[in-house]
Amino acid sequence: MRGQCLICISRETFGPGSGSGSSSGLLGKRICVNLKRPQALPNQQTVDYPSFKLVIVGDGGTGKTTFVKRHLTGEFEKKYEPTIGVEVHPLDFFTNCGKIRFYCWDTAGQEKFGGLRDGYYIHGQCAVIMFDVTARLTYKNVPTWHRDLCRVCENIPIVLCGNKVDVKNRQVKAKQVTFHRKKNLQYYEISAKSNYNFEKPFLYLARKLAGDPNLHFVESPALAPPEVQIDMAAQQQHEAELAAAASQPLPDDDDDTFE
Repeated sequence: MRGQCLICISRETFGPGSGSGSSSGLLGKRICVNLKRPQALPNQQTVDYPSFKLVIVGDGGTGKTTFVKRHLTGEFEKKYEPTIGVEVHPLDFFTNCGKIRFYCWDTAGQEKFGGLRDGYYIHGQCAVIMFDVTARLTYKNVPTWHRDLCRVCENIPIVLCGNKVDVKNRQVKAKQVTFHRKKNLQYYEISAKSNYNFEKPFLYLARKLAGDPNLHFVESPALAPPEVQIDMAAQQQHEAELAAAASQPLPDDDDDTFE
């Protein structure tokens, strides 16, 4: 991706004069942002620095809205679009190469009434699939969310997040989480209510979108105060189990791991 415009939307490369806005700085290259794409809602302010549409999917109750609401600036500037049934939170992050924005499209609970409309996915440039480690069914449904997402958004960076790791009664063990390995996704264990690993999904996606594995955040965004405390000793054990499981052969079927 080096040597060309770094923002590639639906596999179109925009030259230096394309789009209605541009920004320089990321990787020392000029980045062209096509602001005509619906990354933000029509009534939402666009910016002249790199911005991306991030879609967040997963079963209802997995903590998607709680997750995006942790970012205080994004919560203050969010907009709701009733015709699509979506809430869009603009989340800004400060990197060593400049400012970056994720327009986080949150389903506002509509997934509880069936599948999501294609309009929610269209022009998505990156994604988070979330499940709840205390509810097995939410993990078993991850392949369906992944299929629906990839049907509309091909070849975009995706992060799988196992939320609520602060809850002691964990039902999906770290070693049982294998879907990301089958589909070559990044996986993080998170706790939205404690802010544990909040930035990691965004950092991974920013690096993939910029094509720079060395990109890093230089300033933490303002986050809501933690509502719960996480048992770090127990979580480190889970992370160790996850690392150990990565070296084991993949099971034929995710369902087998729950027997």
